Amino acid sequence: MVSAGGSPRQELLDRVLDHVRERGISDLSLRQLAAAIGTSHRMLIYHFGSREGLIAAIVASVEAQQRAVLQQLTIQVDTPSDLVRALWRQVADPDLRPFVRLFFEVLAAAAHGRPGTEGFLDHLTEPWLTEGHRTAARLGVDASPADLRLGVAVIRGLLIDVLATGDYDAASASVERFIDMWEAVGIDSEAPAAASTSTHGVPTGDG
Repeated sequence: MVSAGGSPRQELLDRVLDHVRERGISDLSLRQLAAAIGTSHRMLIYHFGSREGLIAAIVASVEAQQRAVLQQLTIQVDTPSDLVRALWRQVADPDLRPFVRLFFEVLAAAAHGRPGTEGFLDHLTEPWLTEGHRTAARLGVDASPADLRLGVAVIRGLLIDVLATGDYDAASASVERFIDMWEAVGIDSEAPAAASTSTHGVPTGDG
């Protein structure tokens, strides 16, 4: 997934992303990770500052990709409820679990003020709210900021549940229950778009 003609930083990040998809990052040091992707520890420090900074960059990249997926899904589904289901399947896909774990790892590091995570909390939810408003407009839905924020929180919370229990089916049933609750109050074609703004995260998480 190396970018054609991308910056050296982006090319390095793409190589890291490919490695994480295949093997995860676990507790690898920057030196070990550098060796695994064929670069040097010095280059990773130069471009990302620290291990936390690199992980934050990974999460930000995956989150941006998920928001792009949201845009694509919007034109592939008929209703906001279907959009919620489609995005849930996307963000909860087993192939993305390493990135979901990283999202919550970065969230914890940022909450403790670890170097390299500066600004992460500032951008934890707002980009999803912005994309949520755009998505709602494309679907002809009037979703409030509270609706959008609730959707982010619900999906991120259920991603934590999947990580903790491994029970995707139970979490998916809760997504359906969330949709049912909106439908029960007559917002079938309105509020469910709020949930469609969620990620791993990434990560919803998040990040």
